Amino acid sequence: MRSPTGAAVAAATVIGAGTAAVAAGRYASGVALRPRPGRPLPGEPRLTVHATGPGRVTLTRALPSLRPGAYGLEGPGVHAVVGPVLGDVPHAPDAVVRRLERVDHGTLEPGTRVRLTPKLHTGTPASALGLPYEDVEVAGELGPLPAWYVPGVRTTWVITAHGLGATREHPLNVLGFLNGGLRFPVLNLAYRGDPGAPRPADGLGHLGESEWRDLDAAVRHAVHHGAEAVILYGWSTGATMALRTAAHGRLRDRIAGLVLDSPVLDWQATLRALAAAHHVPSALLPLAVRAAQGRAGLDGDDLGRAAGPDMPKVPALVFHGPDDTVAPWAATRAFAARHPGLVTLRAIRHAPHAAMWNAGPERYEEALRRFLTPLL
Repeated sequence: MRSPTGAAVAAATVIGAGTAAVAAGRYASGVALRPRPGRPLPGEPRLTVHATGPGRVTLTRALPSLRPGAYGLEGPGVHAVVGPVLGDVPHAPDAVVRRLERVDHGTLEPGTRVRLTPKLHTGTPASALGLPYEDVEVAGELGPLPAWYVPGVRTTWVITAHGLGATREHPLNVLGFLNGGLRFPVLNLAYRGDPGAPRPADGLGHLGESEWRDLDAAVRHAVHHGAEAVILYGWSTGATMALRTAAHGRLRDRIAGLVLDSPVLDWQATLRALAAAHHVPSALLPLAVRAAQGRAGLDGDDLGRAAGPDMPKVPALVFHGPDDTVAPWAATRAFAARHPGLVTLRAIRHAPHAAMWNAGPERYEEALRRFLTPLL
């Protein structure tokens, strides 16, 4: 029979281990959920600039530097834009030569450490694209939300919502096409946790679970200012917000369509991916998921209903691909398979999370044009 002293020691050990596990889970969940708008997602490797020349830049050879398409190139004090890998120039075994489209600010010098990013533009619609716009405020649940309003001739508006690691500069990639090409009015929203927007009380991102209410506020703003219908266009968790808004929003009957890029449809898998990319040990990942569910109030069942049989009966165009390591491709394929009459899935290969446009802008925009034209 165990002595009272031995039992007490054993109980204290169990309690201590339990407390440590809870603390570890909270730490891991906080690492994954802490919003870092405007910062590259964890897991994207840094590349070294080896050399530059007229219209070209030489980078470390790695899977990201070999991706097809156009990307931003960001480092300390520098933002540039690179195009595809150049096939008609010699490449060293450890290097890749890409077309250098422009340097927006800073200097690309040999030795500069950079990351590829989906964001091609910095600044405002006017400074980046030459489009007239207005700074407006959307009345959000936590306070005023800054937004860029780019006027157009249509009575259907497009409302954009960026995703993880991004700001409202990311939707500038397609703003010229939406507004200059199709002449949609566009409301480009900054939501809770973004620069200039209210911070959530717990300081955490909720993977769209609470943020969708800011997108719902943007729909009300658009309708109040003359929109007869709206199209919600979201990337990553912004796509999750769009689905939730279409399912639960006060004016969901005004939503004419959804464009979803790299949607986060399995929040547990995304949370595990973010935590692992922050070097959280694999043994702590289940604890991180449980802690995040409690701390951030994440409700997988609710998202399952919004993306499942009870999906709002509006057409949706989805861009996603199997190389996304943040939002599972399998969940998106299952989502499209459940709704063959409503959901059009465009599979994009060799593109990381929320960079489906970057992998092939022309093909992407043609699919977008075909989807949006009937909704004009």
